[in-house]
Amino acid sequence: MFDANKLWKERLGTASKELGKYFRYIFNGHIVIVLVFLLGTVAFYYQEWVKTLTPEFPAAILMALFLAVLLTYSPIYSFLKEADKIFLLPLENRLEPYFKSSIILSFFIQVYFLVLGLGVFMPIYAQVNNGDFGSFFMFLLSLCAVKFINILIKWRVQYYVEVNVHLVDSLIRYCLNGVFLFLLFSNAGYLFLGLIFVIYLCLYLYYRSQTMLKGLKWEFLIEQEERRMMSFYRLANLFTDVPKLKDRVKRRKWLDFISASIPYKQDQTFLHLFVNTFIRGGDYLGLFVRLTVIGGLGLYLVTFGYGQILFVILFLYLTGFQLLPLWNHHQNKLWIQLYPVKDKIKGQSFQKLMVRLLGAQVILLSIPLFLKGEWVIAGLSIIAGMLFSFFFVFVYSKNKLQI
Repeated sequence: MFDANKLWKERLGTASKELGKYFRYIFNGHIVIVLVFLLGTVAFYYQEWVKTLTPEFPAAILMALFLAVLLTYSPIYSFLKEADKIFLLPLENRLEPYFKSSIILSFFIQVYFLVLGLGVFMPIYAQVNNGDFGSFFMFLLSLCAVKFINILIKWRVQYYVEVNVHLVDSLIRYCLNGVFLFLLFSNAGYLFLGLIFVIYLCLYLYYRSQTMLKGLKWEFLIEQEERRMMSFYRLANLFTDVPKLKDRVKRRKWLDFISASIPYKQDQTFLHLFVNTFIRGGDYLGLFVRLTVIGGLGLYLVTFGYGQILFVILFLYLTGFQLLPLWNHHQNKLWIQLYPVKDKIKGQSFQKLMVRLLGAQVILLSIPLFLKGEWVIAGLSIIAGMLFSFFFVFVYSKNKLQI
């Protein structure tokens, strides 16, 4: 007889073993030491910057904008597999305990990130509010309550196949979350917070009423689960070979001018391949854009002197390190070996692309510093960033990848 709870425990156990197997490789690497050092340095300058804040600093707005992202992003870990849309589809009406467990697990995992996020911003709040840390647990409980209703809403939205519905829902919830957090950190009355929470409940009840007669979107749920696992596998692939890593291609025609600018010559073969893979394959482009935007916003909103140079280098390292799998992206394709091109051309092409990407990121990350009028720090950031980029590409990555 089918037991949804037993299936859930088996899937959870399998996923835990799979993640644990690769985490051993990840946390045995030297990247942990490097990140601890860099994050420790950033934390020091962050603490020094916080001490300079005055009561007029818009802490509530800053905290609301950033923490609203954590509240809005509410993935539900279902551990579904490709075959489930065939074998579990007839049992859909008996899977309620399974998905309830998924929602509960997803909630507790995301609470952990809420604790981290709130912990990062509480020193700002305490500095602006005369050292008051006493509200931390009240804030955390409020965030947990809002996170739970966000997850419930997200679950109901997943019954829709229209992409626009998902985008509109994310926008609405982000605005609601931002308003709620602003009122919370501004010490607004419970009446205002209660009104926002009522809106949350109304939104959930609306989606619930609209999806009561809808069936689960198995393809969408499975695709989301596979996408999350592929993101993890790409990270793990930096430390060991991952057989389950799959390619995901997305055509971005509007970026064709980049590859079109490369001459069609024999010695440019691998450069064409790496550039098109960066633009279309996996999530390399998205990763580059996200890290650049986050780093740029951080540099613009937070000022901590010469520590900003280390901040630029930190994001260069994070970007470069996560782009290294691009080198082995086509390692299992035999037709690549048929190219009448010398092996050293491949290494030179990869290094050329990496230098250009990191160089472009250095310039982009320096723009916020120029906008703030910190010309000396911006100039030093460009110099230090370029030197680090050359070291990372021609020394670090060369030894790591054995180019």
